Amino acid sequence: MKTVSNIKVLRNYLAEERLQNKHIGFVPTMGALHEGHLSLVKRCLEENDVCVVSIFVNPTQFNDKNDLEAYPRTPEADADLLEAAGCHYLFVPSVEEMYPEPDTRVFDFGNIGRVMEGAHRPGHFNGVAQIVSKLFDAVEARRAYFGEKDFQQIAVVREMARQLGYATEIVACPILREADGLAMSSRNRRLDSKQRRKAPLIAKILKESLRLVPQMSVQEVKDFVIDTLNNEPLLCVEYFEIVDGQTLMPVNHWDQTASPTGCIAVFCGQVRLIDNIMYT
Repeated sequence: MKTVSNIKVLRNYLAEERLQNKHIGFVPTMGALHEGHLSLVKRCLEENDVCVVSIFVNPTQFNDKNDLEAYPRTPEADADLLEAAGCHYLFVPSVEEMYPEPDTRVFDFGNIGRVMEGAHRPGHFNGVAQIVSKLFDAVEARRAYFGEKDFQQIAVVREMARQLGYATEIVACPILREADGLAMSSRNRRLDSKQRRKAPLIAKILKESLRLVPQMSVQEVKDFVIDTLNNEPLLCVEYFEIVDGQTLMPVNHWDQTASPTGCIAVFCGQVRLIDNIMYT
């Protein structure tokens, strides 16, 4: 595995790979890697000749400075995991490398960028689009791999790719979960022991809500999930929406969409966790 921190050097390496007619796959990450990330790397290796993984904690997508500072960083362990997984290139740029000057681009993704995460984290998706587009320019991958835990982010990245004309295929990969159901996330490292015991309730209650469909209305299912989780003192639901899986717009009736999807954000102490479930 080659570790690269300079865009020009990375592009030169990848140009040599393309001269050999090799297909390049890409997994963008913010590090603090876990089995969920490694499942993306595995899929990338299965479907491409060359696997590039980036690790970059992107400052422009954090609307909370404290959240940026607290985001876990484990660079040496990450590199070891990627080398063992068979990654070919690890791209670890500095902030100065990715943003030699301020990125003033403003994206408009319509409703998919304004609801849920977009409403609760102003500027977040604009920052995501800024960095992902810069990374796409650097790597020029045939395919890029994203985890479905970040359900709304995938929709935003697809729209960004459409608007900017990227040929890169966006591949969505299933959520990986811990044995107790908690969706794997780098943020899980920040949970203390009590919080870690309670956090799996998020997935548990989402799964329980499946049995309520379609006997209960959309609103009744939402109330069940929100009220049940909020009854746990260590948990506080920021939002829970049931949306059309394509447009991400809220639905009021189950027959409004063929892909009703529940998307949730919950604070477990000070740690913000997201998850989702398909009601199909």
